[in-house]
Amino acid sequence: MHSNRLIFALSLALIVGACVPVATYTDAEAPKRIKLDSSTAQFDLRFAPGSAALAPSEAARLQHLAASGAIGPSDRIIVAAAGSPALANQRVASVAAVLLHYGVVVNAAPIGQAPANHASIEVTRTLVTLPPCPNWSKPSNPDFGNQPSSNFGCATETNLGMMVANPSDLAGGLPAGAAAGHPAASAVGRYLTDKVVLPTANTALPIATQGAPGAETGNGTGTGGS
Repeated sequence: MHSNRLIFALSLALIVGACVPVATYTDAEAPKRIKLDSSTAQFDLRFAPGSAALAPSEAARLQHLAASGAIGPSDRIIVAAAGSPALANQRVASVAAVLLHYGVVVNAAPIGQAPANHASIEVTRTLVTLPPCPNWSKPSNPDFGNQPSSNFGCATETNLGMMVANPSDLAGGLPAGAAAGHPAASAVGRYLTDKVVLPTANTALPIATQGAPGAETGNGTGTGGS
């Protein structure tokens, strides 16, 4: 009698175990997350004692940094200037006025003690690498666990990486404050005066894409922003 009960219990355990989903595939086998790589550079500009105007040589150096791509519109730019609060604000405004011509928006925030009669520019650049999508690595059948497809979530992550204007915002948010009105006002002004500049091919995208429109055939990825 005891042996019959044991046999019945073992048989029941085998039947129940056969009904339990067997997880043979995990999301770790098909990661769908954008990758962020950030780097920071710092530049110093010199002002004449007591002056908020950039010297012609310093203004030319700042313009060269923006024109060469060392400082770009998708970078996070923080400027700190030495001097009294009023003078420091004027010096930050002088730097911002030069960079605004290149579509670069400046944020004023303390980034350490700037040397006397200097302004420190901290440039943070973030490169977004898109996930390997589409991803059909998970076998579709049989799926006894009824788990999501390995391609689930690919579109969301890819679209986010391609649409974000400033990739540094994905690494960390900006401090709360007033919005930058100059770029928006400049855009409206160009539109009203019929001076809209058509977009051109950008060879320094801050994202690594696959099969981007307009990309050369045979070149699977394009990286930029380094």
